[in-house]
Amino acid sequence: MRYFISLAYKGTDFHGWQIQPNAITVQQQINHGLSVLLKEDVMIMGAGRTDAGVHAKQMYAHFDTQNPFNCNTLTYRLNGFLKDSIRIKSIFEVSDETHARFNASSRVYEYWLCEHKNPFLIDGAWFMNTNLDFDLMNEAAAYLRTVRDFSSFAKIHTDVKTHICDVQFAKWEYKDEKWVFTIKADRFLRNMVRAIVGTLVEVGKLKLSIASFKDIISKENRSLAGVSAPAKGLYLVNVNYPNNLLNGN
Repeated sequence: MRYFISLAYKGTDFHGWQIQPNAITVQQQINHGLSVLLKEDVMIMGAGRTDAGVHAKQMYAHFDTQNPFNCNTLTYRLNGFLKDSIRIKSIFEVSDETHARFNASSRVYEYWLCEHKNPFLIDGAWFMNTNLDFDLMNEAAAYLRTVRDFSSFAKIHTDVKTHICDVQFAKWEYKDEKWVFTIKADRFLRNMVRAIVGTLVEVGKLKLSIASFKDIISKENRSLAGVSAPAKGLYLVNVNYPNNLLNGN
């Protein structure tokens, strides 16, 4: 039997999602909790991987087991077992073919940026004591919807076979005393959003023109783009699946 987990976490306490030697990760913590509670070795598969310090308001993962259990009871017990920085929203049964990663149709990330000090977002936003031209940054962000190869924003020396992504939405908006960059795509490369944000900030500082921004993308060279924005401002906010795949959960 296959089950999906709907969850959220604050990335500050973790070295990312994926299991690593001698490091505390979200996947490792949940694997351990499920294995103890179900009394069997459990390995979850996430809808994606977040880097160290990156947060998730909505993540999905799946796992397989032959041991029957009550979903509500396991949700309650697992929440009690895990760190406070991980919240299990629900656990529900899906078909054995449903895959948290491969069946996802799109992901949505937000990046939070504050132009003024905010004590409530110390671990959750990038603070910049400068005025940025967000109209210009949005002009550059809109161009991302026409791009197919995102090599200029991809972490080098990774095992991905292609840097092709379909960005469907990319925009900066001012919300609740902070600027929020929302980007939606079918897939994301490692470090891609943070590299995009860092480069857009260079546009906002008037250090990079729109023409130069486009030229950086066309050259498909990561070393030409801006530095990566800090991880603490990045949030995975949604993972979308085809209609009815999750049976309304």
